[in-house]
Amino acid sequence: MQPVQWGSHPPARRVIVHLSDTHLLGRGARLAGRFDVTANLDATLAAVERLGVRPDALVFTGDLTDLGDPEAYRALRAAVEPVAARLGAPVVWVAGNHDERPELRRDLLGLPASQEPVTGVWDLGGLRLIALDTTVPGWHHGDLDATQLDWLRAQLRHPAPLGTLLAMHHPPLPSHIPLFDILELRHQASLAEAIAGTDVRGILAGHLHYSTSGTFAGVPVSVASATCYTMNLQRPPEEVNGMDAAQAFHLVHVYDDTITHSVVPVVDAPTGDFFSAEWVQRMDALTAEERMEAFSRKPAR
Repeated sequence: MQPVQWGSHPPARRVIVHLSDTHLLGRGARLAGRFDVTANLDATLAAVERLGVRPDALVFTGDLTDLGDPEAYRALRAAVEPVAARLGAPVVWVAGNHDERPELRRDLLGLPASQEPVTGVWDLGGLRLIALDTTVPGWHHGDLDATQLDWLRAQLRHPAPLGTLLAMHHPPLPSHIPLFDILELRHQASLAEAIAGTDVRGILAGHLHYSTSGTFAGVPVSVASATCYTMNLQRPPEEVNGMDAAQAFHLVHVYDDTITHSVVPVVDAPTGDFFSAEWVQRMDALTAEERMEAFSRKPAR
């Protein structure tokens, strides 16, 4: 169904599906002996297809595998690429602290194995998407060295028609969980300096295993929850642990004057039946005044 504009905002210029932290293991193994990460990924991809939209990209912001093993990267590619092909969308893979650069490059991207950062630039119909590699080989915290920041500055030297989004694993935001203070992105001031005065409109990130948002150097930051397991923030910070529930991803709508990041639950639970395709068609046939009268006005008591 084509988007219907009834209110003030026209349809989004671009749509991105933002997923994170699949933590896939080889041979379908369970993470920590508990979490069926393969089944959870399959359920997430099924939810993506149920959206009924043709996104401009699928963006996975890191921790693609849990141990960086080649079989897990091959399994991830086999699971995601057919979905992306059906949707007609490119896939953007971002490295996370659980990933290994050589195996990611060779077994997922089909590139020569090396310790070179996994970066890239995509032109999504005028919207520029830049993938950064915040991983530090052998460590779990994040960082961006001078070479990668110089590369980023060069990419941002000329603005894109619809602006730029950065995709990275470690978010430049505070966390509710003490552990992630240790594993955060370091030298954030250098990144702030690199994007100051540019056309960067947003930052997509992961790492935290729960959905959150904030601003960094005046730029909105959106962190997608994990597909593998999520953090239960009902618990005190020192007792937050993973739970096999509340998996979600983000649906990103890019407009001329704003960008929205909607949390989409993976679970396919029963819902009501008030809205339907027939209802939309009936409403679309009315004038704006008739729709206002039919739907916006409360019935008299």
